Amino acid sequence: MLQQDSNDDTEDVSLFDAEEETTNRPRKSKIRYPIASFFHLFFRVSAVIIYLLCEFLSSSFIACMVTIILLLSCDFWAVKNVTGRLMVGLRWWNHIVEDRKSHWVFESRKESSQENKTVSEAEPRIFWSELIACPVLWVIFAFSALFSFRIKWLILDSEPFRA
Repeated sequence: MLQQDSNDDTEDVSLFDAEEETTNRPRKSKIRYPIASFFHLFFRVSAVIIYLLCEFLSSSFIACMVTIILLLSCDFWAVKNVTGRLMVGLRWWNHIVEDRKSHWVFESRKESSQENKTVSEAEPRIFWSELIACPVLWVIFAFSALFSFRIKWLILDSEPFRA
């Protein structure tokens, strides 16, 4: 900020007006796309819940893993095509250039002062926190399964082979 001199008729002016507008603006917590936010959380959380309750829900390891893979596949599709675009403005696609090489194009929403007024701050927070937290959780699950030596799914049930 500029300092006001006693000899000058200048006033205090911020050098970064846009930054001050965003910091002084009240935060909008209203979610603009509640259905997209719900499905962004639903597919991931339900896959984790099924993984944790797999022993209680079904005795079939294959049925549980297929269900988890289907839920995570739906999550991938939803993030790539719907929630990424609506909640944070991500778009990507594959473009084939003239020499038949594949070129991936990634775009994100441009930050503008007018658009910031309409964008909810809760949606990007939900999107990025869930996008980071779930893979970390799956890594923790992988290490816990590795170090707990749970090999019950690898051992054949020898009961049918007994005479």
